[in-house]
Amino acid sequence: MSAAIVFNDLSRWFGEVVALNKVNLQIGSGITGLLGPNGAGKSTFMALCTSQLRPSQGSVRVLGECVWNNYALLRRIGLCPDRENYYEDMTGYEFVYWLTRCAGLGARKARAAAQDSIARVGMTERMHDRIATYSRGMRQRVKLAQSFAHSPEVLFLDEPMTGLDPLARNAIFDLIRDLGREGKTVIVSSHILYEIERVTSNIVLLHRGRVLAQGDVHQVRALIDAHPHSVSIRCAHPRMAAAKFVGEPHIVTVSFDEDGGGLAIKTRDPNAFYDRLTKLLADGALDLESVHSPDDNLQAVFEYLVK
Repeated sequence: MSAAIVFNDLSRWFGEVVALNKVNLQIGSGITGLLGPNGAGKSTFMALCTSQLRPSQGSVRVLGECVWNNYALLRRIGLCPDRENYYEDMTGYEFVYWLTRCAGLGARKARAAAQDSIARVGMTERMHDRIATYSRGMRQRVKLAQSFAHSPEVLFLDEPMTGLDPLARNAIFDLIRDLGREGKTVIVSSHILYEIERVTSNIVLLHRGRVLAQGDVHQVRALIDAHPHSVSIRCAHPRMAAAKFVGEPHIVTVSFDEDGGGLAIKTRDPNAFYDRLTKLLADGALDLESVHSPDDNLQAVFEYLVK
C-alpha cells in the first residue's frame, strides 16, 4: 500500500528560523505518533500537510496529491489544531455542524454527522449550550469532534489531550484507537511520550526540524537502556537502602543526594532494578518515600539521540 503522507526533501523556514530542514519521510495508514519537544517542528509539519503553510523547499503529498490549494483534497482531511478559534456565541453543535457543511456535506448528512461525532466525544448533553459557557476540556472535545465529523481519510490531531481531565483523556485515547481501526490515517502530535504509547507503537521523532528516528516506540525507548539508566530514591534510611543495591550486577553507581535524604542510582538493566526494588518493598526491607527516573521521559530519548 502506498504511503498516505510523503515528504520529499521538504524545508520550511521563517526568515532565518528553520522550522523543518530537508525532511524525507513516508507515513502509511494507521496511527502514527508525532513526537518532539516544544519547537521541534510538529505544528509546522501539520500546517504543511493541511495547506496552512506552503513549503519553502521540497514537497509534501497527502493521499498521492499535492496539498497546497487543493480544496478537493482538503475535504478528505481532518484537523484538530493546537490553537483555539471559536465563535463564542455558537453552540457546540452549531460549530461542528457548520464546519461539516464547509467540508462538503449536505444539511441532512451534516446534522447526523455532527450529532454522531459530538456523541463520540461525550458532549451530547451540552451540545446546545453556547461555547462561551464551556470549560477548556469541553472546548477541546468539540474541537476534536469537528475534525472527524465529515469522515476524513487522513486526520491530524495536534496535542489533542490539552485541557482534558484523566477520565476524558481515557475516553479520547479509546476514540483515537477506534478511528485508527476504522482505516483512517491518524497523525497524533504530542511532547508527552506516554500519551502516544496509549494509542500507537509507531512514532516519528522530531528535533530541531529534523527526523531523528521513525519506527516502533519500544525500539526507540530501548535507546535509553543502552545507556546507564538513572533512578532517584527518597527514603527514611538512605544508607541502609544503599547497602541493598551495592554489589548487584546491574548497578553501575550508587551515590547520595546533596541533602543526604536520598539516593541517585545508575543501572544498566532497569527491569532488574525495579524487580529488586519491588522485592525489597514487599519484604518490608525498604522504607520508601518516593521514586522517579529522570530518564523516563521523551527529553531523555532526544538527549541520547543527539549525542
